Amino acid sequence: MKQLVIVESPAKARTITKFLGKEFTVRASMGHIRDLPKSKIGVDTENGFLPEYITSRDKTKVVTELRKLMKASDKLILATDEDREGEAIAWHLLQVLKIGKAKGEENKPVERIAFHEITKPAILAALENPRELDRNLIDAQQARRVLDRLVGYELSPLIWKKIRYGLSAGRVQSVAVRLIVEREREIQKFNPIEYWSIAADLETPRKDKFTAELSKVAGEKAVVSTKAQAEKILMDLKGGAFTVTSVEKKEKKRNPPPPFITSTLQAEASRKLGFSVKKTMMLAQRLYEGDDLGEGLITYMRTDSTNLAESSVKAARSVIEKRWGKEYVPKTPRVFTKKAKGAQEAHEAIRPTDPSRFPESVKDSLEKDAYRLYELVWQRMLACQMAEALMDQTAADITAKDYTFRATGQTVRFPGFLAAYSEGKDTEEEAAEDSEKLLPEINEKEIMKLLELLPEQHFTKPPARYTEATLVKKLESEGIGRPSTYSPTITTIQTRGYVEKEGKALKPTDTGMVVNDFLVEHFPKIVDYQFTAGMELQLDEVAEGELRWNEVMQNFYKPFHKLITEKMESVSKQDVVAEKTDEVCDKCGKPMEIKLGRFGKFLSCTGYPECKNAKPLDKAQDAANKEMEEKIAGRVCPDCGKPLSVKRGRFGIFVGCSGYPTCKYIDKAAKKSGIKCPDCGKGDVVEKFAKKSRKKFWGCDNYPECKFASWDELQKTPCAECGGVVVAKKDKFTCLKCGAERKREED
Repeated sequence: MKQLVIVESPAKARTITKFLGKEFTVRASMGHIRDLPKSKIGVDTENGFLPEYITSRDKTKVVTELRKLMKASDKLILATDEDREGEAIAWHLLQVLKIGKAKGEENKPVERIAFHEITKPAILAALENPRELDRNLIDAQQARRVLDRLVGYELSPLIWKKIRYGLSAGRVQSVAVRLIVEREREIQKFNPIEYWSIAADLETPRKDKFTAELSKVAGEKAVVSTKAQAEKILMDLKGGAFTVTSVEKKEKKRNPPPPFITSTLQAEASRKLGFSVKKTMMLAQRLYEGDDLGEGLITYMRTDSTNLAESSVKAARSVIEKRWGKEYVPKTPRVFTKKAKGAQEAHEAIRPTDPSRFPESVKDSLEKDAYRLYELVWQRMLACQMAEALMDQTAADITAKDYTFRATGQTVRFPGFLAAYSEGKDTEEEAAEDSEKLLPEINEKEIMKLLELLPEQHFTKPPARYTEATLVKKLESEGIGRPSTYSPTITTIQTRGYVEKEGKALKPTDTGMVVNDFLVEHFPKIVDYQFTAGMELQLDEVAEGELRWNEVMQNFYKPFHKLITEKMESVSKQDVVAEKTDEVCDKCGKPMEIKLGRFGKFLSCTGYPECKNAKPLDKAQDAANKEMEEKIAGRVCPDCGKPLSVKRGRFGIFVGCSGYPTCKYIDKAAKKSGIKCPDCGKGDVVEKFAKKSRKKFWGCDNYPECKFASWDELQKTPCAECGGVVVAKKDKFTCLKCGAERKREED
């Protein structure tokens, strides 16, 4: 019997082919085979929200091949991922291949198989236990897709009209932007408070040195707010005897963290390996599909379950005993049952498919970063089944007059799981608290010799900006999004220009803040955390068969559409994009206002278009503008003879012809992009224009030594995979260094 097996990716197809006999043909659908049209909303809101699916243009060849193979096969086996997306892809394949009993359809047997890992035993077991397509999972995915389409296609045109053309909004993405904007405003409003710490460098009678921190004054918690207070304490302590008043020793047990789920893997890969969320998922996909070794190295990477298969736990315990010894194996296996808020599919945790496959055994077969990620998954899974770590903690109080200093130390008595793995920390303070610090022998009533008192000024710090990892953690804790949505959400908000990276930190742009404020004021439900989390729970109920998907749509869409219609009429663009100021135009005397332009906020004369005076909002930038204006005073355009003027573009200020758009001359030396040349690495990339066509292109300012040029616009944000320069093409972004590609987001 000839059997056609369809999976999502070519890598997955290649791996599974190796496990099956000649009667099986394995092919890839290359992801989703059908989707909603891009040219229109594609949802019939009057008739049960029926979606209008079309076969994607880039999948026509794939569909043709699959239909041909289907005709030559006796059975169809759908082996897409076991989650909502995978179930939906399987269902769409049935529709496109026209499998069924209706007229014009192929009446052939169809089986759905699912597995958590791509190994021979798992695939063979799945073939022995096929199931029917899960209509509830299909409906849940369809509900999410339709819901996001309705929000994107109805809200985006409103934002175009009231803020700026080309902007867009998304259901989960807009909530993510709100989190980042609100954190930024917390930082802006933060007023640092001064405080002082006082440390004492001490020496024991045995000449051992250690440091203690001032902890109490007259029995109360020490609060030293000013330099004067710190100096008074130093004066008070002169001549004081530093006597040990108490020494407390206790044993502390530390249990290992649970195995990875999607969010914790993304967070730990960010902390320990410096990977972006997108890069982590790309590498995890490769490890899951197993193209490098011929079988999957880890289980499915989109999961919110910490459950582990009994067989994998048994194998892990055996590896632990052989590698570290019997004492590292707990008496009973550890069971982790806690799941994320609103968790959906009951997958396994992310673990190595074979715990006995040591990282060093696959190092030569994997690309460096894929190896590092596999090692992380392997270490975490083994650690979660190891014995607890035992710590000896010591705390000593040393008193001088009314002042008590405390010295703390921690040593590892038995490493337990720490022999395999220690969890990364988000801050230096957390890492310091977790580190091992040994105190010398300290006994009660001993007098310590004071070597030095060390006062130090500090200021309280504002909350840290979100990183990709901490944003995922926050979204998960709020019940917003699911394992499959974290990475595309974070990619989308950066691609749209609502958020940008400063190092690892996520910072909102002016555009992101204006769009967020507009949504918070006029569409509070759309960006409300509880409402968005509630929608996720409703989608979960659809997946569990407890709620009909079009009921969810009906309850959401009616009030949403009504509000869209109302705001289209009642909201003025001027009120959204302009803010009044006390500043007066230095050219015509009219008031200046803050406006949102393509490249952020700026000051503009209210007399526009009669008066075109505009300048940066930032004082430093304004000073740079004035300096540039002084430099070009009296200079004219070499192409048309009109005066040159200072302009502002995406990458800052530049000098161009005042006759634009008739004349498109730009001063080469002044138009810097902030991007280093990807070819020579020495020159800066600058905007240029072809002499005859005046078509814009990007080239190195080191020409003619370096002849780098690109018709495609270079992006300021570097490649997430390799840090290389990215160019924007018609429907995708491409890295010039590693070739990585990603589609431009539709919604």
